[in-house]
Amino acid sequence: MSDILIPNFGESITTATVAAWHKNAGDPVAKGDTLVTLETDKVSTDLEADESGVLEILVPEGAEAPIGAALGRISSADGTAAAPEKEEAPVPPEPEKTTAPGTREEPASTPPPPAAESPEQKPEKETSAPEQPPAGKNGKSDKETAPRFIRKPMSPLRRTIAARLVEAQHQAAILTTFNECDMSAVMELRKQFNAAYRERYGTKLGFMSFFIKAVVKALQEVPQVNARIDGTDIVENLYYDISVAIGTDKGLVVPVLRDCDRKTLPELELELAALAEKVRGGSLSMQDLQGGCFTISNGGTYGSLLSTPILNPPQSGILGMHAIQERPVVRDGQIVARPMMYLALSYDHRLVDGKQAVQFLIAVKNAVENPVFEL
Repeated sequence: MSDILIPNFGESITTATVAAWHKNAGDPVAKGDTLVTLETDKVSTDLEADESGVLEILVPEGAEAPIGAALGRISSADGTAAAPEKEEAPVPPEPEKTTAPGTREEPASTPPPPAAESPEQKPEKETSAPEQPPAGKNGKSDKETAPRFIRKPMSPLRRTIAARLVEAQHQAAILTTFNECDMSAVMELRKQFNAAYRERYGTKLGFMSFFIKAVVKALQEVPQVNARIDGTDIVENLYYDISVAIGTDKGLVVPVLRDCDRKTLPELELELAALAEKVRGGSLSMQDLQGGCFTISNGGTYGSLLSTPILNPPQSGILGMHAIQERPVVRDGQIVARPMMYLALSYDHRLVDGKQAVQFLIAVKNAVENPVFEL
């Protein structure tokens, strides 16, 4: 027998919520089977069975429990569940029929058959009224009695996302500056090298790796954006760990790619793919989410044309990427169609001036339109 315990996710996490049991109580489980999905205020993760046996559930779905608590246990090593025998309710004896002394029981009388109706007695055939829709309670239709809303508790992850967004709005002076970039050069590189990229590295050459390298270059040129306010001090980062926002059906998670200034485009693409797989599998760790100094969010994957992203505290800057659209632009005095993307930089105006924000965006724009990164 072994208990299924809530693991320690980190010092700042004290409870976890049972998001879903993937087995029912009494089900046989094998070692390595996924048993339960847990949600905390930062991550979602799955727990697997340490041994084979029969599952006993102690904490139901939707309930919250402290770190270290037993969610259930696996009993019986043979992997079969012993179902208790179902006792049938005793059937009471049929009461005996009694009659008064000196009398005998008469058979039940049969009602006489109905008299035949004469043609004159047959009722006239009436036209039936149109059928009315079935009525619900109080004579109202089902549409009128259907519920108008559903109330359900926020998940710990959604509660934390909400709290952090409000915190960011209250603690920083957020301002957003916009620009646009021509994606022609990057798209041509992807078209030229994508097949060889897949064959050599087993991954596609995406847009995000280009923007990560462009952001690193811009942070090096405008170091104020790579800083944060701590009380009355300014802490300037001398490293380039970039957070990348990834949307899930449970909310937005922002894992971190480390030392992006030292990595090539293929290394960044492989690391991004590994992080995306961890997000899909619910296996992100606290280490994957901590320590970023700047965030990139790509709303263009959902079709967003323009947005004002919110800071990811305690960072002082976030870059919003958007959908690529062919738009008319002027090149060498001629109006031509180019694949264009709007860029949005939200920043903490307490630390970053408007001039520096514009310089940062122009540095990103130039790096994307004239890519010289190692392929």
